[in-house]
Amino acid sequence: MSSYDPQNIFAKILRGEIPCIKLHEDEHTLAFMDIMPQTEGHALVIPKEPAVTLFELSDAAAAACMATVRKIGNAQKKGLGADGVVLMQLNGPGAGQTVPHFHIHVIPGSLADLRKPHATHMADTAHLKTLAEKIIAAL
Repeated sequence: MSSYDPQNIFAKILRGEIPCIKLHEDEHTLAFMDIMPQTEGHALVIPKEPAVTLFELSDAAAAACMATVRKIGNAQKKGLGADGVVLMQLNGPGAGQTVPHFHIHVIPGSLADLRKPHATHMADTAHLKTLAEKIIAAL
């Protein structure tokens, strides 16, 4: 079992110490725009429960995350006109996980659209907010 670091960036977002472009929040999850997106409208879904990987996450939190993923993915399809949605979830540094808090990437488009490497280019905040408004309107 990994040791959860309560100072990771997603924990700070959950505590309101770092801002995010919020798409949806409920009792168990938070969905927000990825600031280093691989495609237009790339979002992240995180549990409010502290866990590094899927294997440390409770069944209830995992189910809550998937319910939120479905909401966000459907809103991306409707609000952005995405034909498909790629879900990506990495467990541990060996798999490429860069933030030690469980998260699911909800990426509008196809695998062919993922040519840009993960977490390499910071997006324009105003543009992200415009995309977020379209997704939120479709929720």
